[in-house]
Amino acid sequence: MNLEQCENIVEVAKIGSLTKAAQNRHITLSAISQSITLLEAELGVTLFIRSRGQRAVPTAEGQAIISKANEVLMKVNELKAEAQIYSDALSGHLKIATIPGPMHLIVKVISGFKADFPNVKIEIFEKGPKEILDNVLQDEMDIGLMVSPEGLSEKHKGVVFEELMEGKIVVGLHPQSPLALNTIITPEQLVGQTLVLYDDHYIQDFVERYLLKVGPMNILFTSNNTRAIDNAVASGLAITIGMDYSFLKTFEGSQKIMKTIELRSPDHNTPGSIVSASKQGSKTVRRFINRLKHEFEEGIRRS
Repeated sequence: MNLEQCENIVEVAKIGSLTKAAQNRHITLSAISQSITLLEAELGVTLFIRSRGQRAVPTAEGQAIISKANEVLMKVNELKAEAQIYSDALSGHLKIATIPGPMHLIVKVISGFKADFPNVKIEIFEKGPKEILDNVLQDEMDIGLMVSPEGLSEKHKGVVFEELMEGKIVVGLHPQSPLALNTIITPEQLVGQTLVLYDDHYIQDFVERYLLKVGPMNILFTSNNTRAIDNAVASGLAITIGMDYSFLKTFEGSQKIMKTIELRSPDHNTPGSIVSASKQGSKTVRRFINRLKHEFEEGIRRS
């Protein structure tokens, strides 16, 4: 069996006539007839009941096989469309808005993307979730990167969210911390702990909504300086919390000073990309998101 035979039987079944199907396929009547005869012999099944005037009606068995052949052709078309995305040269301008956490992974993707597609100008901006949603909806940004927005308002129904990986809130702490013996940490276990936090809207909101309601915690500082946060944890001065992808490092050996343990959370934390419905089919947008998804997956394997 080959794709040409699949195309022939699907076309005959759709038209109901060998003659018209041959015309549509731009082949001779004898060629399409022989193609079907050879396929029937190969499968050991009669696909069509043929009548005078070259009419052809699928048998019961033929209908099932033709249906499968149609599915195969649809998948082949999907494969061709996907391949086309990767074969076209890209150019233009790509604006990306992101929450702070995944910035180190995004920078690595941008570096490789720019090397492969030097004609694409890329700009990246750190923003909060609400601003990202508004910017993407208003086409001020091509891609937004954030944790899955829960309960989108009516005005944001024009954005499309795509999951990049499964995410969870984790506690980052020194390997010798008493909390390091846990396989999962509860908010109650963080009462009285000293925290250093990354300057991220989602993390700050999480602390206010869930942690501070459980009990007092000492927030030593909030910063977007990851080295300062790493040093505070490495010295045993404090612990930190964040999305697990924020702790995925791009170089070997960087995990030695910090251990991460899942923090029990009522939130569904899924990092992903959002684009407006009007930009969903953009080849540049699609390819960048695919690259980013691959980097997230590679980051998990490296960690």
